[in-house]
Amino acid sequence: MNDPEILIVGGGPAGLTAATYLARFRRRVLVADGGAPRACWIPVSHNMPGFPQGITGDSILKRMTEQALEYGAVIEAGRIESLSKDAGGFIARLNGREVRVRAVLLATGVIDHHPDLPGVERAIERSLVRICPICDGYEAIDKAVAVIGQDDRGLREAAFLRTYSDRVTLIHIGPPEALAATAELDRLGIELIRAPIDNVRLEGDRVTALSWGGAFRTFDLVYSALGTSPNAALAEALQARTGEDGRLVVDARQQTSIDGLYAAGDVVRGLNQIAVASAEAAVAATAIHNALREADGWTLG
Repeated sequence: MNDPEILIVGGGPAGLTAATYLARFRRRVLVADGGAPRACWIPVSHNMPGFPQGITGDSILKRMTEQALEYGAVIEAGRIESLSKDAGGFIARLNGREVRVRAVLLATGVIDHHPDLPGVERAIERSLVRICPICDGYEAIDKAVAVIGQDDRGLREAAFLRTYSDRVTLIHIGPPEALAATAELDRLGIELIRAPIDNVRLEGDRVTALSWGGAFRTFDLVYSALGTSPNAALAEALQARTGEDGRLVVDARQQTSIDGLYAAGDVVRGLNQIAVASAEAAVAATAIHNALREADGWTLG
């Protein structure tokens, strides 16, 4: 294609949704795909609209990629090394060259803080260690569930999972003072273990975690509640506004505090869901298209 008008940073569900919308708006759009978005960790999603039997994360990404390419979006593997703003828009450095665009959408997501467990990546792929109770808490019904936490976030996640099971254990691996709401444990029926995890045993479809005194405890499901870090460095370099959690602050059209810089998906808000990311991407893509139409005199006066 000719020089792109719009750069999308991130090849996950938000970035690919925006690419499809913008390509169908007949915009020249380039997606910089840094590889391995969070969605690829999903063994099977059962709350993705339109897939009652479930769908894997890889299949979601494959379908969304095919759809964006169908309408002419260009997807290039690589990470944006730098992003700056000038009078004409933005200058990004990608794979050793400069790319000039009129608008940028950041769909850069977050980085999960995985527990320091042997084979944790493989365990996540097998659904033995999970990172999203909103996505798959339903599959925890009546099962023995452990939540690994280092602060009150772990207790909040354990409390959320009590909707599904009365056998929920919080394994607190952080300092004692980081867990402030301990008075709620008895009321909610949550067992508390204060101990670092020094070994993990994977047996078939169960996780057995060694936590103390050489004794193993067996769980059907283990959730990590260690939080995430937003990939917001490119926006921060432009001094875009962020919230207390480091995520980007956007307006109703998904625009950041920097004119022409938009954001969608996990880098924006805490409800890390594909449906939310896609909806935000659709809003952002439409807003970008209309802003460029207005700048080019293609709207009613």
